Amino acid sequence: MTLALAACVAALALLPLGYIAGYTVDVGWSGVRELVLRDRVAELLWNTGRLVLGTVAACAVLGVGAAWLVQRSAVPGRRVWHVLLVAPLAVPAFVNSYAWISLLPGVDTYAGALLVVSLSYFPFVYLPVAAAFRGLDPALEETAAGLGLSGWAVFARVQLPQLRVALLGGSLLVALHLLAEFGALQMLRYATFTTAIYDQYRATFNGPGATMLAGVLVLLCLVLLLAELRLRGQRGYARTGRGAARPVRPVELRRLTGPALAGLAALVVLALGVPLYSLAHWMLAGASTGLDGGALLTTTGTTLALAAAAALATTAMALPTGWLAVRARGRVTTLLERSTYLGSSVPAIVVALALVTIAIRATPWLYQTVPLLLAAYAVLFLPRAIVTVRGAVEQSPRLYDDLAASLGCSTVERLRRVTLPLLAPGLGAGAALVFLAVVTELTATLLLAPTGTTTLATAFWSASSALEYGAAAPYAVVMVVLSAPATVLLSRDARRSLTP
Repeated sequence: MTLALAACVAALALLPLGYIAGYTVDVGWSGVRELVLRDRVAELLWNTGRLVLGTVAACAVLGVGAAWLVQRSAVPGRRVWHVLLVAPLAVPAFVNSYAWISLLPGVDTYAGALLVVSLSYFPFVYLPVAAAFRGLDPALEETAAGLGLSGWAVFARVQLPQLRVALLGGSLLVALHLLAEFGALQMLRYATFTTAIYDQYRATFNGPGATMLAGVLVLLCLVLLLAELRLRGQRGYARTGRGAARPVRPVELRRLTGPALAGLAALVVLALGVPLYSLAHWMLAGASTGLDGGALLTTTGTTLALAAAAALATTAMALPTGWLAVRARGRVTTLLERSTYLGSSVPAIVVALALVTIAIRATPWLYQTVPLLLAAYAVLFLPRAIVTVRGAVEQSPRLYDDLAASLGCSTVERLRRVTLPLLAPGLGAGAALVFLAVVTELTATLLLAPTGTTTLATAFWSASSALEYGAAAPYAVVMVVLSAPATVLLSRDARRSLTP
């Protein structure tokens, strides 16, 4: 029974990929060549490729540099800087774009898009690299310095190779998020595959052009996943010596303290200060037109209800997969678990496009309904729930379940009285992660939300697209407030390891 449920979950996760593959086969090579091998696709590939490469490079420099200053240098206020460097994650990328474009209309260029998305995504590199810095044993660095290597040489030849896995993982997150990004780039008027797919869908209602563009986008995502695995390699960097690792001695910056503080301050001001200032500015400027408190309250309630339903449904779907991954390890269960990760790597616009087409052709009664929207959320955010559920199962002894069975408890009773109470913390964490992700989800909601259903993200999008920046600001503020708890949780454990 559990295996069958996990197989159904994996099938749902792979549905968008299956749709793209099946449509490509139906079109045939001649159709693919006609739709893909054209100047427009080459232009989109150039725009997307250079933005991904530029953003990954910028985020790598910003993330690694900021992580080194906070974790390894004696820069003043390291705990405060850590919180401020993680805080931009509370501001969705499309809200950040709104902040910049509303203050500087001329930012809608390649350089402007590169700036805005880099400021939105660099924490994805900063967080894993900072964690990796905390785990490095400084003995190797001290030995290298004792052999005459300069500080830069120690970083390049000793520290950086040990950061490779974290750096590549963070860079992969940045690249995948950027390939899937729609709202921020549409607002900046920078054409990529996601914006072109949306325009094609709106113009021809899910024509073959949009589907083939989606196929190219999926192919780019798969190439990135394979490239990251290839570059990561098989080399290990774990410390294997006996005894405890030496405590880290922060590097004194001396004359470089001022420039380091200025650099961190500039990064925080650009990544966090600008969007917060813009929201405050438009909240005050929009006050003269009057705030529709009833609409804001209704939209917030709808968003919270959808997020809660998605959190419950996705966590329930993650339970059989996470349980089998620990209690019935094997090739089949590993394949089922990996399938959910592969499905979630597909951009939201492709997931929405696939579900719309399948619903219209096979189950028209599901088109523009809440269950179809919840299915899209599940495909996109299943791994967030599976990872936490699996961790909870790992820490739940099998002995308790066996004892309950020996005392005559039925399967349902064991689930209710033993299993679920033990897994409750992991289930709650997974549900919280999904909840926060749904609150700020834009792309799939735009395409799949039932007629008349408005969320904070779609209400914000509608107002900002009409250049009504004052009307859009309250919705953005509520999204930022609801996203803030996740930022606090991400920064809490790392703050404890830093000395003032």
